[in-house]
Amino acid sequence: MEHAELEQLSALARDAAHRADAACPCASHTRTVLADRDDGTVVRHGAVVVKAHAPGLDPDEHAARIAVAALGALDGILLPPHTPSTGRGHPMGTLDARPLTTWPYGAPVDPDDPDAAPWEDAARLLARLHRTPPPPGLPPMRAPVKAALAVERMRRSGAPRAAVETVLRAWRTLPEGPVDTRLLCHGDFHLGQLVRDPRTPERPWVLIDVDDLGLGDPAWDLARPAAWFAAGLLPPEVWSRFLDAYVGAEGPAVAGDDPWVQLDVPARALTVQTAALALAKSTAEQRPLDEVEHVMIDTCARIGSLRTELARPASP
Repeated sequence: MEHAELEQLSALARDAAHRADAACPCASHTRTVLADRDDGTVVRHGAVVVKAHAPGLDPDEHAARIAVAALGALDGILLPPHTPSTGRGHPMGTLDARPLTTWPYGAPVDPDDPDAAPWEDAARLLARLHRTPPPPGLPPMRAPVKAALAVERMRRSGAPRAAVETVLRAWRTLPEGPVDTRLLCHGDFHLGQLVRDPRTPERPWVLIDVDDLGLGDPAWDLARPAAWFAAGLLPPEVWSRFLDAYVGAEGPAVAGDDPWVQLDVPARALTVQTAALALAKSTAEQRPLDEVEHVMIDTCARIGSLRTELARPASP
């Protein structure tokens, strides 16, 4: 986002954080850019963040997703939008055709302390989300669409042809067609979607970012950690803790003795998505693939060579 737009977001965050006539006690957070990507720019001011969402969103679908975050049935699962002290509700508008929303600021997972990552808390939150009856009018969750968009972005990126073909062979192993399951799903789960709830003294974890939320197969919300485990990036003991906590919380995404019956296809798709984005981004940035990106490309090669289900590591 350009400097001028960031300044406008900063002003909106300041207005949302304080009354118009109030002095600002949080000058150190006048403009903290928490994220600046094609799919969203987030600016913090004190206890409030403003998000400029991706342009081109369907306004009705976007409004339906934001409304879900404010539902009482999901309190303690999803962080609700910010409500200013005026009581007028969270302001929504646009900035260069990008919808705007405001949210309370919650402390994220510490990326420098992986041993403290709240995998069990995340699993239980997902199970509770998946068990919540969805409200009427929700669109499909966007996880499968995002995988397809990542592949298309890779095709157009000019990435090395051999690597592109490796990812495409893995992509072609995936079945086509709609999924029958229509439960409430987050649509883009990873540890970056967890923050401490700023509204409560005990500060439990809650989920954020409802841009991809909707109806679908909840196995897709487990697909990223499943793909990391299958690729050897997530230790078996961490995967077991995550999956056991989800099953213990009666999460409906997996059933029976073999969770890979439900997880295989979404995990393959997330592997392809991650590899495709790695190729597109590294090409655009004119840099070599990093170690993790290489692992995902290699996993795609393994998937493509088998042309069946995702090769599973030995069960922990």
